[in-house]
Amino acid sequence: MSGFAHLRLHTEYSLVDSTVRLKPLFARARELKLPALALCDEANLFALVKFYRAAHAAGIKPVIGTDIEVLQQDGP
Repeated sequence: MSGFAHLRLHTEYSLVDSTVRLKPLFARARELKLPALALCDEANLFALVKFYRAAHAAGIKPVIGTDIEVLQQDGP
């Protein structure tokens, strides 16, 4: 088992910045014997269910998150 786990992964469901598809992703992760992968798509969780199911099918621990931008409004 590899000691590396990718904790900031954007998939094709990240609307702005990725083309990573889940099926080839988990096939490669299994080849590399990764223990876990983290989903961190940009501003959404559209891939959540597919990512979770694919991770379990591949024997990889899913870590779920998202990249969000928090804006601070000036004034009261």
